[in-house]
Amino acid sequence: MRRWLAAFAGGAALALALAGCGAPAGVDRDLIDDWPAPVAAQQFVPAADVCHHSSQQVGFLSGYNPMPCTEAHRVETIHVGTLTGPGAERDAPPQAGSVGMRAAQSACDTEVNKALGADWRSGRVGVAVVLPSPQAWSGGARWYRCDVTEIASIDDTAVDLRTGSLRGALTGAAPLAYRCFNPKVVKDDIDEMVPVSCTATHHAEFVGVWQAPDITYAEFSRTVKRTHRACQSMIAKYAKVPDNSQLDFRAGTIYYQPYEEEWKNGNRGVQCFLWISDRKLTRSMKNAGNKGLPVT
Repeated sequence: MRRWLAAFAGGAALALALAGCGAPAGVDRDLIDDWPAPVAAQQFVPAADVCHHSSQQVGFLSGYNPMPCTEAHRVETIHVGTLTGPGAERDAPPQAGSVGMRAAQSACDTEVNKALGADWRSGRVGVAVVLPSPQAWSGGARWYRCDVTEIASIDDTAVDLRTGSLRGALTGAAPLAYRCFNPKVVKDDIDEMVPVSCTATHHAEFVGVWQAPDITYAEFSRTVKRTHRACQSMIAKYAKVPDNSQLDFRAGTIYYQPYEEEWKNGNRGVQCFLWISDRKLTRSMKNAGNKGLPVT
């Protein structure tokens, strides 16, 4: 009983003290209704059209240090999107080959091709999908980042330091675009594709990217004749010659296929080259016709 009286007395004294003081403007003496609503937590989302000194395999906030693309950098974020659907409903970020990773890769391919002006696989460009850290994913982050890099060569994916954006890099003069090459052949395998001017002596030329069917990597690797024939069709279209059995006597093919993990993530882009080993070329075979690419 004494506790109740003490509490009651304290409350009465407080009430009396308030009653004896004038309330400041805007205060209505009601102590419980003037607290502002708590601000909703804001999830971190990276920015697009910024560059980075180094690449990230996982988008940890602690490693996020964007810079202007006018400064020397190795990575450029072309696009930032949001994962939805089955790929966003998992308890952890998408793994290689998963529905979520394939969706992000497909979206990045589309956005990067649009930004560069051509299929990114037609030039010295690398594309990486960066996803949130497991901790950020658990907190609700569902963004994905489309990062692009300038690579050293088709045989060497080391990332070059550069300045300036890669937007439009595969249009016009396009110094990063694949054109003519002199292949170094070792025991019937291509050891290196050495780029040269198309007006210099050469034996190979890039003709385009073939989109292979959505089959397993093992099946694709077994069906090399199908890939050879598909690249032949690209040669015929590129050189403006008939797409028939005589192609075997006009030019051979060289092709570069995606790595297995890239394939699992949805990359079906096969880089096709025409190859002529028994004569020297000193011009591009684009639109060359029967005269430029005769049956021999």
